[in-house]
Amino acid sequence: MTPDALHSAIHALLRDVSQRAILPHYQTLADHQVTAKAADDVVTVADHLSEELLAEGLAKIIPGLPIVGEEAAHADPSVMDRLSGPCWIVDPLDGTRNFAKGKPPFGILLAMAEGGECHTGWIYDVLTDRFCVAHRGKGAFVNGEKVHARPTGEALPVAAISLIFMDPARREAVHGQVSPHYRCVDVPYCAAEQYPRLVLGENDVSIFERTLPWDHAAGVLFLNEAGGKAARPDGSPYRVDDGRKGLLGAASPPLWDELAGLMDRLGA
Repeated sequence: MTPDALHSAIHALLRDVSQRAILPHYQTLADHQVTAKAADDVVTVADHLSEELLAEGLAKIIPGLPIVGEEAAHADPSVMDRLSGPCWIVDPLDGTRNFAKGKPPFGILLAMAEGGECHTGWIYDVLTDRFCVAHRGKGAFVNGEKVHARPTGEALPVAAISLIFMDPARREAVHGQVSPHYRCVDVPYCAAEQYPRLVLGENDVSIFERTLPWDHAAGVLFLNEAGGKAARPDGSPYRVDDGRKGLLGAASPPLWDELAGLMDRLGA
């Protein structure tokens, strides 16, 4: 299958799954259709149905390629072992917290990886049909147009700092060290929105604590291929099979360097 044919097939699949599994439940969820997955996380019937339909569709696009889905991995942690080889990585409904409250943003994240490295990624906005694509070494695209990451140009760079998964002491330390140097804005609680914001001139830098592969594989590739930078705080590349915490994203390498320097003072 050619890259263009693959992208067309993926776009069609994401649209179909959105129409069948996600949008019918948007702003119509009953209480029993939302359950707690963890103290700080929820899952809905739309998440489960979307992952089921995506798995069926992906198996038709590339038969036999293993799938690492967020909900499957939650139910069976051994699914994560598939990350060491060729695989799909699926977040069937990114931004579930927002979706469950009946508000945007939310989307679908999909990636292909091999040997722990993501080589192709897709970020889909269910409500707007925005379709972001990235190929390793080939660039980043939004709705078929090649894009280049651009800073906001504001006097104080704009920072979206995700503090939710940090312990209280670290949260306070990060906020105290970083926030004076930026204009801090609310995070969207949705990686499918946060990475495009770094590329499209809305945000300059982001800090992520939890770095699960379905949340970050596609976004990291998209930002890096657009000419921005996403990497571990020590500068090492993000790998989907690396369970460490901590990830920094920026609209340009100089902005990344400035943020990494601030974080280094915390021993991050």
